[in-house]
Amino acid sequence: MPITVNNKEVDFIENETIKLLLKRMHFTFPMIVVKANGKLIKKNEYSKFIIKNNSKVDVIHLISGG
Repeated sequence: MPITVNNKEVDFIENETIKLLLKRMHFTFPMIVVKANGKLIKKNEYSKFIIKNNSKVDVIHLISGG
């Protein structure tokens, strides 16, 4: 089954981490927040957190301004 990234279905890749998913999806913005199945994932966990099949991942770009 595919996973959902920002409400878009993408292929599930076994043993893919958040860090690898961000690279594959070309999310290069320096300030982001990632949630997997509603759980906030800390930045230092991106290379350890393995995405499970049929997961829902939200990648939120933070933008500052003034």
